[in-house]
Amino acid sequence: MASSIAVASGKGGVGKTNIAVNLSLTLSRMGKKVTLLDADFGMANAHILLGVNPQNYISDAISGSVPLADTVCPGPLGMNFLSGGSGLLDMLNLDKKTRYETIRLMDNLEPKPDVLVADVPAGASDNSIAFVAAADRVVVVLVGEPTSFLDAYSLIKAANLEAGVQNFSIVVNMVTGKGQAQAHFAKFQNIVYRFLDVKLELAGYLPLSNRIRKSIVERRPISLGDKNLPENLALQSLSKAVMDATPNQSNGIRYFSKTPNMVGA
Repeated sequence: MASSIAVASGKGGVGKTNIAVNLSLTLSRMGKKVTLLDADFGMANAHILLGVNPQNYISDAISGSVPLADTVCPGPLGMNFLSGGSGLLDMLNLDKKTRYETIRLMDNLEPKPDVLVADVPAGASDNSIAFVAAADRVVVVLVGEPTSFLDAYSLIKAANLEAGVQNFSIVVNMVTGKGQAQAHFAKFQNIVYRFLDVKLELAGYLPLSNRIRKSIVERRPISLGDKNLPENLALQSLSKAVMDATPNQSNGIRYFSKTPNMVGA
């Protein structure tokens, strides 16, 4: 059965989309059939990091103007990609019905992926919470700054209280190494556990790296490079940890679920 991962963050600028793209490619390299959904509708930019140029967007399939199959864009390493579209003002604030239709569309993907990775909008908007709650596993990306901690806490609180999401995999980005990632995670975990009844796990980290910056500028993800690079070893470790994380059983609609419940949609 296909599984799903939502990659989220409390604020923009923490490298969420870069993590989502490289997580997808790393899982592909590990033998998984992966589809990456850029769910940041109207402001999508994962295609830039991937170095692909989609001809159609998921909004075209929602409207019925093209079949879902025509919105699937082939990516590197056999990965498939669905773009939310960029500069599409009517997609910036999806209503409940459109969010529901978008999530349910994933049931119709052919071929069915082993893993769907959804790059969701930063923050705790209705869109963000809906696409987080629909996933089996939730990754929250943060950096070691007070504002990032506060916004990530707000996202986790909203996902937990509004949609019943209980388990979160934390990825600490832009650190010097494992020790700093563990220190940032411990501080963040202490804040969250003081107020919320949730479970946090440190899935891993990605180092602050000139190679990563260069890969973004060149539109060639770091995960397409030598698998023994420190960055790619970190990506392999966090990808395995995310796949091994405890899945959520929240109440709303789910990717790859025929259940007609619209709670939380």
